[in-house]
Amino acid sequence: MRTRPTLLSAVAFGACVSALAGACQVYDFERVEPLAISQTTVEEDVNVRNSKPNVMLLVDTSGSMTEPVDPSDPDCKLPDGDICFDDFPCNPAVCPTRWTELQAAAPKFLADTGSLVRFGLVTYPDTRSETGLEAFCRSASAASTSMQKDLPSADDDATLLAHANSINDILQKIPNAGAGRPRGGTPTSLSLRFVKDLPGLQDTQREQFVVLLTDGLPNCNAENVYEDDDPQCRCTQPSGCAQVGKSGCLDMDASVTAVRELAAKHITTIVIGFGSETATGNGPAVLDAMARAGGFARTCEAGETSCGPGDPCDPVTHLCQRTFYQAGNQAELAQALEDISNAVRREDPCLIKLDPSQLPSDPKLVAVYVEGERIVSGDGTWVLTDKGVLFNGAMCERILATTPESRLNIKVRAIRQR
Repeated sequence: MRTRPTLLSAVAFGACVSALAGACQVYDFERVEPLAISQTTVEEDVNVRNSKPNVMLLVDTSGSMTEPVDPSDPDCKLPDGDICFDDFPCNPAVCPTRWTELQAAAPKFLADTGSLVRFGLVTYPDTRSETGLEAFCRSASAASTSMQKDLPSADDDATLLAHANSINDILQKIPNAGAGRPRGGTPTSLSLRFVKDLPGLQDTQREQFVVLLTDGLPNCNAENVYEDDDPQCRCTQPSGCAQVGKSGCLDMDASVTAVRELAAKHITTIVIGFGSETATGNGPAVLDAMARAGGFARTCEAGETSCGPGDPCDPVTHLCQRTFYQAGNQAELAQALEDISNAVRREDPCLIKLDPSQLPSDPKLVAVYVEGERIVSGDGTWVLTDKGVLFNGAMCERILATTPESRLNIKVRAIRQR
């Protein structure tokens, strides 16, 4: 049986023929494994006066937000041994709840970030309505989702900070007990779709984010494909779904689809899980799927081996295994909010950010183009830092002079070998 010669053997044979009567030399070729190379291209039309991002806070105000952050705390127990909750409210002075811990973490986050970001606030379900309080999924439809505070129209620091502080005031006024307290189910998919179509989030000239803060699994979708008696229905209610029907079934697929619809409109979704329900059972898988679809994965710095307990860091991609933010108390929530603040706000308009997975493996493997012209690194142009490409001197001044009518196209190309 004849075999086809390989490319290298064919080349060697050709060399022998051309040598005719001369000696035929044999070359041994060492096998070399192919080198893995990835290229990142970041392109921005820079406009300093129009660079502050839109951030819509989508905050879960379902009934479980009034549960204790630490159910094992003796001060959170009722005389019959059950934990305080809803109609039997906790005393936040001795038993902090998820809602009171959120209220404690919000002021610093909004004050520190308020002048750098254009905040809005939507809560879900609608806790302001007194209609049908006995229904598990009352006010769950997208049309009744609460628009508590729309995105601002101004861009100056003072106005934005006042706007952010007013959002904090709204959150502080929602009580932990009594009329207007968090109640009902968790209509996540419907609320995400409501936010997707808000007029303020149709601004293509800004970065746009939705920060989803939830303490429970998505449900309350009357169009859920699973009935409560379907074996594939993963019931989100401890007492079962017999009384609430398909609205009690886990609404994972529709929620992930809603996040993808936001991404298709260039709106990034950041996911925060707050409480034990998002840390165990179906919680991690659901929130991780939404975070991945949302386009905002948690990252780790080069050299780090862990993103926290039980959460390894991928040494190649510099991504955390758990892509969403998880918090169990006020301190952890405050840290998650600070991390998000650092990621979304644009403090330095002369910095083109690159996340750790986008940084070049060698400083020589990065190229910068301004209006199509390649610009070399140096004083008055740019330098590569651990955060990205930082412009300086005359080039930074050129960026600071941009306006909505006079933008500057900047392209950064980085190669990473691994």
